[in-house]
Amino acid sequence: MSAEATQTEPDSGAESSSTSSPSTDREGQGSTDGSASDDVEESSTGSGGNAIISRTDRVTNHWRGISAIVFLAGGLGVLTTTPSLLLASLVGVAYLAYARIGSSPTVALSIHRSLSETNPSTGDEVEVTVTVRNEGDSILTDLRLIDGVPPALSVSKGVPRLATSLRPGAAATFKYTVLARRGRHDFDHLLAIARDPAGSIESEVTLETDTTLTCTPSLDTTAMVPLRGLTSQYTGRVETNTGGDGVEFFSTREYQPGDNLSRIDWNRYARERELTTLEFREERMATVVLLLDLRKEAYLQAEENSLHAVDRSVDAAGRLFTALLETGDRVGIAALSPKDVWLAPGTGNEHRARARELLATHPSFSPTPDEEYFSIYLRRRKLRERFPADAQVILLSPLTDDAIVRTARLFDAHGHLVTVISPDVTNDDTVGHTVERVRRRNRISDLRKHQIRVVDWQRDESLAMALERTRKRWSA
Repeated sequence: MSAEATQTEPDSGAESSSTSSPSTDREGQGSTDGSASDDVEESSTGSGGNAIISRTDRVTNHWRGISAIVFLAGGLGVLTTTPSLLLASLVGVAYLAYARIGSSPTVALSIHRSLSETNPSTGDEVEVTVTVRNEGDSILTDLRLIDGVPPALSVSKGVPRLATSLRPGAAATFKYTVLARRGRHDFDHLLAIARDPAGSIESEVTLETDTTLTCTPSLDTTAMVPLRGLTSQYTGRVETNTGGDGVEFFSTREYQPGDNLSRIDWNRYARERELTTLEFREERMATVVLLLDLRKEAYLQAEENSLHAVDRSVDAAGRLFTALLETGDRVGIAALSPKDVWLAPGTGNEHRARARELLATHPSFSPTPDEEYFSIYLRRRKLRERFPADAQVILLSPLTDDAIVRTARLFDAHGHLVTVISPDVTNDDTVGHTVERVRRRNRISDLRKHQIRVVDWQRDESLAMALERTRKRWSA
């Protein structure tokens, strides 16, 4: 589908269609029709238009082959005394002279980029409209525009480029549609390539255009999150092995003066004339840290167009965060990533808003991996210093290597009971992929052997289904 493009002439409301460039790659656009030479780079600010970040003027060498033909025709015309060859060579010389006297085109463009929605939901289509106006005094006979689409966003309709010509004061508009993905996405500057009428000299100009699209997760809730027995002193919903106030019967004990009369087992007293007090299973609040594996190794996907493991983990973290808040638990967020990620466990609507902002805008949650190196050992140590003493950990990781298994075992051994939720991104279409699937299963078995709970989250099921299936397995 071609880009939707219109052109507006100065002082005129007429619109005409413009042809879109067939190329889809920004690299090498300046030398599509010939080799580039005599490059000159400079930085400046545009006059009457957007600021120029960089500018490169170069000779296209389009006429180099024609020069050889012209001189060959002239030479043959002289040797053979053929008037037609001499006439053709003279015409060629005139064209060459025209090309030689060409100069770099003056590029003074004003750019306006707008989005149909600046804060969409994940998966929404966002229409991008780019309007370019020639603010200079000369006509741009051959102008190519290439918009800077963020690398994490895919274009679903149209193309983010346009080829057109603009008279002074005229404007051209093109539109395309991108699919919103979680996170903050900064559009790159627009690239304009202008050639002189002879096509012998071109100017490649990068124009300052700042636009940001922020896709904030909705933090929808999911099924009940199965937690382990590590709790705080506050009343909550996690059952303990301690008798006291609660709903579920736990045990009986000898009556003590001052016990509430409503908790005396009057049936037993009627039978045996013995006073005993009923104990109920106490329910306490849990403190939970959602720990996400955001290392480069976790950015794996089963198929080319499917979500990678980090996308699934971040979506799951948002749902788990909401579910835990709604059941009265204290919940925080941390990550194994090059950049520091920490939201201390808390409760309330303000805490929910901080988590939503963190998942949407922190660079560590980007849909593309951070190539910066970091030490997982140092990150583990820092997290252990931050974890509250009563915190348990829900680790979200595809379990791609043994380092993450050691991390789960170390946290669990230091008293922070660990539950692993592992999105499966393996398949068996090749021998190598089959081997990786087997290795992942072995890592799950190793964790379970050390009494660490693992939710094996398959590709074809929702998080709620995976939690419910695993909960039944744990309670069997």
